[in-house]
Amino acid sequence: MEMFKDAVSWVEIPVSDFNRAKEFYSKIFDYVMPEMKIGASTMGILLYDQTSGGIGAAIVKGDGYVPSSAGVKVYLNGGRDLNIVLKRVELAGGKIILRKTEIAPSLGFLATFVDTEGNHISFHSPK
Repeated sequence: MEMFKDAVSWVEIPVSDFNRAKEFYSKIFDYVMPEMKIGASTMGILLYDQTSGGIGAAIVKGDGYVPSSAGVKVYLNGGRDLNIVLKRVELAGGKIILRKTEIAPSLGFLATFVDTEGNHISFHSPK
């Protein structure tokens, strides 16, 4: 069996209203989200270090992309302390459903929110 460095190579978060979702994620991460079209789909790229082999993610509007609170669980990088990005969630129109919670002393913290599209997304950080 081949052992991979990472279990994930890309994440796509379905959205129904691209502009609303782009504004939400741009506000919580405090940056201007770049857009791209791939076929009939519109993607908004979340920040990541592509040149160092970082694993990326995007919001996507297109056929077959349906937001859901019961889909795959995604943990976005919350930075060194996820409270910084978490405090922007409700200001951007989202809803926090699990405040910052320690997983274990060696595993860091998580928090979960509902984005403007109804997806349940989590943050992870070491502190």
